[in-house]
Amino acid sequence: MITDLGIKGRVLMLTLLPTSLLALVLGGYFTWMQLSSLQEQLLQRGQMIIEQLAPLAAPALQSGDAELLQRIASQALEQPDVRAVSFLSAERNALAHAGPSMLNPSPATGEQPLVQSGNQNATRFLLPVYQQHLSLTGKAISAPGTQLLGWVELELSHHSTLIIGYRSLLASLLLIAAGLMVTALLAVRMSHTINEPLRRIKHGVAQLKDGHLETRLPPLGSHELDELASGINRMAESLQNAQEELQHSVDQATEDVRQNLETIEIQNIELDLARKEALEASRIKSEFLANMSHEIRTPLNGILGFTNLLQKSELTPRQQDYLGTIEKSADSLLAIINEILDFSKIEAGKLVLENIPFNLRDLLQETLTILAPAAHAKQLELLSLVYRDTPLSLIGDPLRLKQVLTNLVSNAIKFTRAGTVVIRAMLEDESADRAQLRISVQDTGIGLSDEDLRELFQAFSQADNSLSRQAGGTGLGLVISKRLIEQMGGEIGVDSTPEEGSEFWITLSLPKARDDAEDLPRPPLLGRRVAALESHDLARQALQHQLEDCGLQVSGFDSLDSLLSAVAEARHSAQPIELAVLGVSTQTLPPERLDQRIWELERLACKTLLLCPTTEQSLYHSFLPDAYSQLQAKPACTRKLQRGLTELISPRQNRADYKHTAPSRPPLILCVDDNPANLLLVQTLLDDMGAQVNIANSGFEAVKKAAEQTFDLIFMDVQMPGMDGRQATEAIRQAENQHNQSPVPIIALTAHALANEKRALLQSGLDDYLTKPISERQLAQVVLKWTGLALRSQSSEHTGISTTHNNLSVLDANEGLRLAAGKADLAADMLSMLLAGLPGDRQAIRQARDSGERNSLIERVHRLHGATRYCGVPQLRAACQRSETLLKQNDPAAQQALDELDAAIERLAQHAQVGA
Repeated sequence: MITDLGIKGRVLMLTLLPTSLLALVLGGYFTWMQLSSLQEQLLQRGQMIIEQLAPLAAPALQSGDAELLQRIASQALEQPDVRAVSFLSAERNALAHAGPSMLNPSPATGEQPLVQSGNQNATRFLLPVYQQHLSLTGKAISAPGTQLLGWVELELSHHSTLIIGYRSLLASLLLIAAGLMVTALLAVRMSHTINEPLRRIKHGVAQLKDGHLETRLPPLGSHELDELASGINRMAESLQNAQEELQHSVDQATEDVRQNLETIEIQNIELDLARKEALEASRIKSEFLANMSHEIRTPLNGILGFTNLLQKSELTPRQQDYLGTIEKSADSLLAIINEILDFSKIEAGKLVLENIPFNLRDLLQETLTILAPAAHAKQLELLSLVYRDTPLSLIGDPLRLKQVLTNLVSNAIKFTRAGTVVIRAMLEDESADRAQLRISVQDTGIGLSDEDLRELFQAFSQADNSLSRQAGGTGLGLVISKRLIEQMGGEIGVDSTPEEGSEFWITLSLPKARDDAEDLPRPPLLGRRVAALESHDLARQALQHQLEDCGLQVSGFDSLDSLLSAVAEARHSAQPIELAVLGVSTQTLPPERLDQRIWELERLACKTLLLCPTTEQSLYHSFLPDAYSQLQAKPACTRKLQRGLTELISPRQNRADYKHTAPSRPPLILCVDDNPANLLLVQTLLDDMGAQVNIANSGFEAVKKAAEQTFDLIFMDVQMPGMDGRQATEAIRQAENQHNQSPVPIIALTAHALANEKRALLQSGLDDYLTKPISERQLAQVVLKWTGLALRSQSSEHTGISTTHNNLSVLDANEGLRLAAGKADLAADMLSMLLAGLPGDRQAIRQARDSGERNSLIERVHRLHGATRYCGVPQLRAACQRSETLLKQNDPAAQQALDELDAAIERLAQHAQVGA
């Protein structure tokens, strides 16, 4: 409240408030003192009067003269302030009274002779009259004493005293008010002398604030205020000088800015021209990269394709090895090209991610299935663990996610010499429509140092850059993976300890898709008991989870003997063990011991499914009664495992009943390509599969032939001089519309890897596309898809022998003919070469075995094994493969295998002599 007052109000308050308080205190004090003095004087006067009346009334009281007492009382009323007088006898009976009735009650007698009582209006006195008071009158008494003669009562009025006090108070108040008025006038005058200069200062400061810096304050009549005004004037002068300097600087800066803007405008024009040039250069670069992709992939297509064809021709084992080396090198070159092109697409911002439903578990298992041979060649355990609460049906780009995981797992396999590579998927967070996932790839490899971790996700850098490094590659894999994961909105990182291993992890938030009905347990397996054998703890845990996902009740075992005991014990129980899944390798269960164990399980009414490394499948293949349904490769795929177990429980049909129906007619196909090598490759592949092939070397020739003849399918190269594949397709479509012909399926053969090529191809009228390099399987699938006409498959990757090892044929003419691509003369020549070299090979193996030269022995067995792969000698081939595998593993059972190999050579030589 005080802070809201101005200077004038504060001066007045400072002046009047102390003065008023002092005047009121002093006036009140003196008035109170005066009233107290008057009251005291009144009481003293009343005491004197009653003491004077006592001697006067004593004789009359003694004599009982009431008339005299009345006269005394009446005379006493003439005294000032006396209101009433009474004389009482000793017994307190009224003898005489003058004046009105007394206002106060009679006071009680006490030790004091004179007592009194009173109120605001009057005071009543009571005094006893004794015999001794007679002596005061001058009357002679014989013996004065203390005999009570009577009483005197006197009542004094306070009226006069109060009037005097009120007058005194009024006079004091008038004096105080007069003093305050004089003080207020002086304070107002003083505040005016202070407030007026301050008002001038305030006005001057307001003028300065409004920009009138020329304003100056005059002398204000006070030393202090004059100093303040002088300081304000100096400040105004400084501000005025600073404003003038600032204005000058602003004018100068404005001129500089104007000149700079002109320069910037010129630079913007130059930058715009440079930007257009850069965009054009980028377009030319992208087009060059696409063309280079085509130019590189086109010869690679020819290399891979003709290598594949050449492998089916008449070759020596060494030539076959050379071709395998060429094929691997070409595949490696293709992988490097793909990485560089992917990196270029990411850098150019032209990589478009898909959003389609996929199954996470299938994606992880497919990734491991592709990389299993590389891991098993190093005897690594490859596992996938998907935690139970992890959603499987998601929406995203499965192809790119698979590319990232393939790179991480492939790196883990490269840098791991022994142990395990585990891929895990777990749920970190979940909402109604999204799932936050963490997928990790953990290995027991060489690990990474802190320096390696800092450079790990940089382009063209590798963990091992030494000249003696074992792992190759471009150093782009992790960079591409990091960019892909970041484009998906996720994060990638690594935790590693040198010489202990590494764990690469990615976190992704993906939308959920509708649950896949195929993930639900199937009725044939639901509730059945299965025994799972795995010596590796983590592998056994993964296998148990997969079997439980199939709806089975799983019992895990780490040895075959304990599994057999459990199956035997449960045979006659309410829930017998009907299935056994055996995860084995040549180290834990050699193939020659397998048939006895399977026979024991079959005797206990337990069906058996075998899981083995991909590199050892051929060893176990011949020892199983039905390898087609009883043998699967590690790591197990849940869907494939479920189908295999279902087939064991309720077989639908024997494989021998499945017949490949020949097409009603061979498909008529037009192949268009400007590259003679590619054209020859596609023509040869299709010819070998039974198709009727017509060729065209350009787009013009393709349009002409399509108009002359109706084809079932056209394979169209995209990039050709003159008229490219798109233009040729458009011309063919126009001709079909003009003649009301049914559109012929046109499939693009492209080596382009940039931009969204598929969409552009489909929009130009093409029906589908194949990316070079192409294979027989791709060609056969596309022909069947678009024509409904089946081609004759030349692939033998699923071919197997269903007899046991002891029942393998010594010499199989049909198999030899098949391995020679149906050429009888080639089959005969290959067999002759093998038989001619058998004695020398047998002798060399015996010598190396006797001398203990293990490396030489492995090399000799390997050479013989390579020769048997192109001849129909199943028994000898199986013996060679088993011997080579056990020798490389330094297994003690290798000696027995070598004995069997020697016996197989002997049987083949005898069989050949009998046949001759």
